[in-house]
Amino acid sequence: MIPASTITIDGFNLTLDEVIAVATQPSISVRLSDQSTANLQKTRDFIESNWLHDDAPLIYSFNTGVGNLKNTRIPTKEVSRFQANLIRSHAAGCGEPFSREVVRALMLLRANAFASNFSGPRVMMIERLLSMLNLGIHPVVYSQGSVGASGDLAPLAYLSAALMGDAHAQVEYQNEIMSADKAWIKAGQAPDFVYEAKDAVALINGSTASLAVICIALTEAKTLLSYADLSAALSIEAIRAETAAFDERVHNARRHFGQVECAKNLRKLLANSERCTEKVRQLTMAGPDKGQPNNVPPRVQDVYSYRCTPQVHGPVYDALRYIEQIVVTEMNSATDNPLIFPEGDGYVAISGGNFHGQYLAQAGDLLAMVMTDLGSISERRLARLIDPVMGLGMPANLAGRDAGINTGYSVVTCSMAALVMENRTLSMPASVDSISAKGNVEDHVSNSTWASRKALRIIDNVKQIIAVEMLLANQAIGLTQEPLGKPRLGAGTQRAFDWMQKRIATSVEDDRYMHDDLVECKSWIDSNELLQAVQ
Repeated sequence: MIPASTITIDGFNLTLDEVIAVATQPSISVRLSDQSTANLQKTRDFIESNWLHDDAPLIYSFNTGVGNLKNTRIPTKEVSRFQANLIRSHAAGCGEPFSREVVRALMLLRANAFASNFSGPRVMMIERLLSMLNLGIHPVVYSQGSVGASGDLAPLAYLSAALMGDAHAQVEYQNEIMSADKAWIKAGQAPDFVYEAKDAVALINGSTASLAVICIALTEAKTLLSYADLSAALSIEAIRAETAAFDERVHNARRHFGQVECAKNLRKLLANSERCTEKVRQLTMAGPDKGQPNNVPPRVQDVYSYRCTPQVHGPVYDALRYIEQIVVTEMNSATDNPLIFPEGDGYVAISGGNFHGQYLAQAGDLLAMVMTDLGSISERRLARLIDPVMGLGMPANLAGRDAGINTGYSVVTCSMAALVMENRTLSMPASVDSISAKGNVEDHVSNSTWASRKALRIIDNVKQIIAVEMLLANQAIGLTQEPLGKPRLGAGTQRAFDWMQKRIATSVEDDRYMHDDLVECKSWIDSNELLQAVQ
């Protein structure tokens, strides 16, 4: 469903599609629901009347320091100074900045966490945050420095510094990098914003940077899984594999949702294929002439990377469903500390640990693991395509004429092997690695930010691997169609092959500059045009 031009948030009903729409389309604006605004203001009125004076009991982060300084009272007249200093002291990250899409998702998700009315900040702070999003003032948020414990403190501090117009904070505005105060002025807004009790603390609590990255990664993974099924189907066509392995009865006998869905998808893509028949499998493809009967025994079954595609892709289907459940729940959760709840005629603040990112860390690790394996089986399929023996008669290296003078696609497959090995290292779980931080106040941390960041990196690698599988299948089918008598491909694979041939025709002359082909085939997935053409 296409989101509206304005999305209204209430803290409970934000969808993943809406997050991605806001992240990728700056024209979409976001507003607080009227009910959320009223609820937030009622809670804040009570807080200011009852908790924000020097005789009030100690309430963490409203009138106390944080961490090891939790028992230190902050005088009422020093609250604003404390909140601003908190942001400056926490802006201590490093590394490369997050992408604009991640930062936009981050701002939306943080605002939605407040809309549920469990955090207690001022309405005007949330409105300032939404103004920053809607105006396209995008904070430069550095990606390293969070352990995902008291939330993503360092990354969120950069957002918070930009929100208050700190001259040290950098933002992207109108495609330029400038200081936050200058951007606010250029946007026609007041450059300075003064934080009051809980405003800054609420902003930096919560593993929202981890969540923003996983939202982007999960969405890319869902699309990539569809391409993985398509690339597998194209490789199946290339080697003329046995399609009986995808028979509905086989997969219903095991009953796993993902396996059944993948097999169903492969049947649709390969429907009515003439290449995947015993008649065509009996033909050789040696030399320029049409193939002759090979007189080999019927191929009863294929190797696992082809035959077991549903059994390997299927768990990815199921894992992504589970991860999405975690992500959507987290998107609509209150994740800072303390949280505010109605009690009697007023409210009570309760300290807890909803900022801890373990759910997201484990979700990120699972995402990394299943996508690594998705790339691994894709690499095994594409590797077979350049080998005349494993590829069951494919031309060596898928080179066109003058093999030997032309090397073909051997180093392309080597590069994909390198990506598989990189992914295997990156898929080592981050969520089981904990280190004490902040003077041992955070004695168990989630490492959720690294878990999400490396999952996104793995997905980008897998995107290239799957794109190359399609590239090589395109070359393999193109080289062999005529020797095999031009058999028709399946319902979906024929459309995919025709579409790819218009962009990268079969290479039958001298070797091409391969890097250009790698960039081009990856763009098919980035733009999602190929899948749309097939569907």
